Amino acid sequence: MSDIALAPPARAPSWEFLTRLVRDKPLGAICGVVCVLFLLCGVFADVLAPYGFNQISPLNRLKPPSWAFPFGTDNLGRDMLSRCIYGARMSVIIGFSAAALATAVSVTIGVLCAWLGGWFDMLVQRFVDAWMSFPELIVLIVVVSVLGPGMGQIIVVLGLALGIAGSRIIRGAVLSVRQTMYVHAAQSIGAKSRRIVWRHLLPNVMAPVIVLFTNRVGTAILAESGLSFLGFGVPPPAPTWGAMLSGSGRAYMYQGPWLALAPGLCLTIVVFAISMFGDALRDLLDPRMRGSR
Repeated sequence: MSDIALAPPARAPSWEFLTRLVRDKPLGAICGVVCVLFLLCGVFADVLAPYGFNQISPLNRLKPPSWAFPFGTDNLGRDMLSRCIYGARMSVIIGFSAAALATAVSVTIGVLCAWLGGWFDMLVQRFVDAWMSFPELIVLIVVVSVLGPGMGQIIVVLGLALGIAGSRIIRGAVLSVRQTMYVHAAQSIGAKSRRIVWRHLLPNVMAPVIVLFTNRVGTAILAESGLSFLGFGVPPPAPTWGAMLSGSGRAYMYQGPWLALAPGLCLTIVVFAISMFGDALRDLLDPRMRGSR
């Protein structure tokens, strides 16, 4: 029988990453749990909501928070907890869809500019500079007012607006990876540009791509809430947190402060959790930041 001790089995990279997240970034881990709960609330809103989002009960009009209605009721007798849960579904759909589209646009523009360079890079970057000089909210309001309110229009507009602005980050990351020795070695042996991009460039810029995606989710949710507050968001009766703040929340906030506090706190907690979770991911994935190993 051999006396050589067997090496302990290696832990999965995902489990090791979660362990580092909990140990080194406890606030980021807590915010990650909040993000998961927010995602589950949006996906299973039909199961979790005790009432329908538009279920009217005039007898329960402007009821304060209680065991029957934990978040109170609005001016029409609708349960605020149910409306906030269904509002989370709208935020999940719009936030993640717009962030995915924005990330795809940023990666496409950033990789093409960094890899092709020359006049193409100069023209596209001057367009990006001109785009970033305009206030995003004003551009969103103008485009949505032309196209009309709706979930699809908001997702496309937010995805393009955030994607063009975020392409500068991906371009800088690809430029730094392009100067590495393994990229030059692949070029020297005659590897095609498509293979170099897919096998060498994109896998090595996934860390900033993931961080950019998480940050864009919070930005998209906040932008959609701002558009809904101004009346350019998803049309009623679909509940959104911004529309709840603008409608009954603003009209009856003195008679029922919970009408503004409930969606406002949901929006604040979710956006803060997504931002902190994105910062924790950046610190752990970027080797130049403290906490990454």
